[in-house]
Amino acid sequence: MNNKIQVNVNSEIGELEAVILHTPGSELQNMTPETAERALYSDILNLTVASNEYAQLKGVLEKITQTFEVKSLLEDVLAIDKVKTDIVNKICTNENAIDIRDYLLSFSNIELAKQLMEGVVMKKDNLTKYLQKDKYSLQPLHNFFFTRDASITIRDKVLIGRMANRVRKREALIMESIFEYHPNFIAEIVNPENCYDCHPELTIEGGDVLIARDDILLIGVGARTSTQGVDFIVNELKKRKLQKNIIVQELPSHPESFIHLDMVFTLLDKDKCMVYEPIILKQNKYQTIHIKINNGEVESIQNVQNIPTALASLGMNVEPILCGGTDEWVQEREQWHSGANFFAFAPGKLIGYGRNVNTMNELSKVGFEILKAKDIIKGKICMNDYQKYVISIEGAELARGGGGARCMTMPIRRKAVDW
Repeated sequence: MNNKIQVNVNSEIGELEAVILHTPGSELQNMTPETAERALYSDILNLTVASNEYAQLKGVLEKITQTFEVKSLLEDVLAIDKVKTDIVNKICTNENAIDIRDYLLSFSNIELAKQLMEGVVMKKDNLTKYLQKDKYSLQPLHNFFFTRDASITIRDKVLIGRMANRVRKREALIMESIFEYHPNFIAEIVNPENCYDCHPELTIEGGDVLIARDDILLIGVGARTSTQGVDFIVNELKKRKLQKNIIVQELPSHPESFIHLDMVFTLLDKDKCMVYEPIILKQNKYQTIHIKINNGEVESIQNVQNIPTALASLGMNVEPILCGGTDEWVQEREQWHSGANFFAFAPGKLIGYGRNVNTMNELSKVGFEILKAKDIIKGKICMNDYQKYVISIEGAELARGGGGARCMTMPIRRKAVDW
């Protein structure tokens, strides 16, 4: 592909022009019950079933927009000798694996990309390694198919995630290398790791950062994104003297289904949002805070009732659609399986898990047609025949990984929304 893409994302719902995906591979099955917890999983996924489900997501997106695969992009940048050396040095240093540096550098770019993602099996060639229980010198990147987290496109910049768990830091390093060196992309990179005063507790993950409108960011604070992470974003906006509103939502630290804001809140259309009612709308101990930035200064910080109320005060009225409907038991069950996690590829045009039947029914009640991904891929349904719809992908296996359609997509370019 010869045309360079200037990254540009100013909303959650603008018509999608380019997106980065990662089709799950052997790294997903290179896991045991013993290593699952360290890999941030509560169970082991069946790769065959998960791959078939993921093919529905990718198949739909390939009909809609320009798609890029992380592995192919990584292979391209590893073909540049300087970049290959730099990436290997950083990874080996970060993961205390200096002893395999030369071994990794001996691989071709294609084989090295595979090894860095699927895991580097440890050579048991000395006593220390022989006695170790670990199978890998570099662990497989089990979570990388959730491409949303390691890099975040905000306007014409890419914010590199500072991951909460060490097991995912290699993902951020790979994404930074892609945006810095791949000839297809034009982007300014912002990386907290490169700041001299980076706070040790600073963490930011893309599942917690939503662009409501060009002047409004929504950020979740909890297990994966810290208050220091929000402060970093605020300081970056202050430096650029941008007028911004940041709405911060505190999240529970447990269970793991609440790891990111997009597990309890996503934007669907110019006037619709999906919410997990107990956290977003009902009275609870989790604060919602509105930070106003103007002309390089924080103008105010104050508590607000909830996200929809804060958005309404800024002229953005969104009707909440309830994940799971009105029954609390069903709400809890469907939120657990990413029922609030929808990906909008245009205003009112969504992708989500069909398994969350009650959530889909709530969308149907407000005018969304429910279309099956399989029918679209086979050409049985033409999306252009519908104004507002949600494409349902099967999620019996993928949802068990702890994320939905938004988690598995990293948009790099969207058209502006006519507000």
